[in-house]
Amino acid sequence: MIVQIESKVVDLLKSTAMFRKIESTEIQRMLHCLNPRILNYEKNASIAMAGDHFDGIGIVIEGELIIAKENLAGDRTVMTILKPGDMFGEMVSFSEKKEWPASVVAQSDAQIIFVSPEKVITMCDKMCDSHRQLIENLLIIMSKKALMLNRKVEYLSIRTLRGKLCAYLLEHQKIKQQNIFTLPMNRDELADFFNVARPSVSRELSKMKEEGLIDFHKSSFKILDYDRIKASI
Repeated sequence: MIVQIESKVVDLLKSTAMFRKIESTEIQRMLHCLNPRILNYEKNASIAMAGDHFDGIGIVIEGELIIAKENLAGDRTVMTILKPGDMFGEMVSFSEKKEWPASVVAQSDAQIIFVSPEKVITMCDKMCDSHRQLIENLLIIMSKKALMLNRKVEYLSIRTLRGKLCAYLLEHQKIKQQNIFTLPMNRDELADFFNVARPSVSRELSKMKEEGLIDFHKSSFKILDYDRIKASI
């Protein structure tokens, strides 16, 4: 069955890493071969649970998602937050064990397009350059995700919560290249990300503010003392 894809969806896909260097007309044509599924989810809806059967690479069209992992005690650790254009599921798409390694939950009302990985790597009869580019893009994405996972391990290897927070603040200030920058996670999400209690995050940030290391208002932050921040990592 051929799925008619709205132009706004095609435009969003064109801006993603998966469809990098592929023109809109080619994306529309390729989608007829890929035969994707577009699904809508309400806020807090479960999109996939860890251990569920894997059924496709997802790309966020609208809304935000949380990818989280629970330990045996039931404590949740947020792995990442996904926004429109972000992709998930590609790391498990070609593994022998076709199960979701983590849970995916809608943080807001969301729309997601799912593509079968088999459709991605199976070249169409025309062997078009765009499909080759799609496969190359997917390999690049998977390589970058592996490096990001290493970064997560680096955070967890920092022994103190203050050290983790300082490293996180420095990283995002460097990304934004601005004196005042906004963090992508709120206090609850940061607590899950660092696997600590939420009051611990709020308390440590308040101490850092009182000591003159940082200033903040809600999710906006400013580093005041770079030397002491770096020394705390």
